[in-house]
Amino acid sequence: MKQCEICGKGSIMRNARKKLRGIYNPTGKKRKYPNIQKTRCSEGKRILACTTCIKKITKPR
Repeated sequence: MKQCEICGKGSIMRNARKKLRGIYNPTGKKRKYPNIQKTRCSEGKRILACTTCIKKITKPR
């Protein structure tokens, strides 16, 4: 399973609700994934991190 190695953010299940002529059509569940990318951390090691963690790492304080 894809998971951020910094914050531990992973996938979640969501109900997809579709409105059809004033009533909600019962549709199936969908799995939502975070935007995870390969990046290099400060030690030079490659890790999988979500984009919010990448922004926090690269942003100067």
